[in-house]
Amino acid sequence: MESKRENRPEGELRRGWTTGACATAATKAALTALVTGEFPDPVSISLPKGETPHFPLCFESLNDSGAFAGIVKDAGDDPDCTHGATVIAHVVPLEPGSGIIFSAGEGVGMVTKAGLPIPPGEPAINPVPRQMMRDVVAEICAEHMLPPDLQITISIPGGETLARETWNPRLGIVGGLSILGTTGIVHPFSCSAWIHSIHRGIDVARAAGFQRVIAATGSTSESTAQTLYDLPETALLDMGDFAGGLLKYLRVHPLPAITIAGGFAKLTKLAQGALDLHSGRSQVDFQWLFEQIELLSPQQLNQDFKKSILNANTASQVLQLVEELDIDLPRHVAETAKSVARTVLRDAPVDVEIMVVDRQGKMLARV
Repeated sequence: MESKRENRPEGELRRGWTTGACATAATKAALTALVTGEFPDPVSISLPKGETPHFPLCFESLNDSGAFAGIVKDAGDDPDCTHGATVIAHVVPLEPGSGIIFSAGEGVGMVTKAGLPIPPGEPAINPVPRQMMRDVVAEICAEHMLPPDLQITISIPGGETLARETWNPRLGIVGGLSILGTTGIVHPFSCSAWIHSIHRGIDVARAAGFQRVIAATGSTSESTAQTLYDLPETALLDMGDFAGGLLKYLRVHPLPAITIAGGFAKLTKLAQGALDLHSGRSQVDFQWLFEQIELLSPQQLNQDFKKSILNANTASQVLQLVEELDIDLPRHVAETAKSVARTVLRDAPVDVEIMVVDRQGKMLARV
């Protein structure tokens, strides 16, 4: 999962290109130079859905050790920590019959845990980018009547540092970034990369045989749940705002048990039925909160209290008001959020626990 840049640009957002597309273009440029002695610049590739973008080279070298070509990744306006990183392909001919061997250079990670699309011991170059590179090799080698026997090493200088901002360490990808992408295109501010990381985290946890995982909206709630269960890092899923992406995947790929931990406001939105908990896509409904309080303690309500709830600025303000009256709203929110989660999971055999945590890390409710 890539980290977010702080400032969202105004106006129409610009698309970008995945690390997989950049690696493919760099591979094509390097192999072309290896065969012809000349680097195409810019170099064009065909993406899985038929688009043919052109990539300018920022680096090229042809010598006795093979051909190198580098491309600066342009993620467009997507909040991606790899924006501006240089993706380099080093192509070396191998003995006939060797086939295509993918290697991880500087800044590209190695897979160490089962459950990912690539098995342990392999470079973290995902299946679609691998196929895109194979297609480029097949095309060029067929054109020049050469055997497609090559070693392709992909590097991203500085990638090991950038990978700390991603899910890779938690997924057991060590030493750097992953080469990702299924379409070659980065859609601005897309949620798909984060949700994809959640799915891979579930796969890794299942492959590791974990009986329970923790899915948290943030680091504070994760820490509180982790204090209770003391699970290995691989069992911790950075759910963020994407409750729907988590639950829908678990519906088809169940794990025995999950603890969903989050702040009062986030889990209130889940209890309301929202599956995307981002502040830009769902809001706490104060009328709904008042109605829940009315169910819990009708005898304590009056018009002034109702007005205070409906005019509250934040969910935390509501929480403070009900705490003064000793109304256990967090538990009710947790129970209702669990009901919503079970509805999304349908009959999937997943035991669900909801944990409401305040900003200081105190557990307010556990259902």
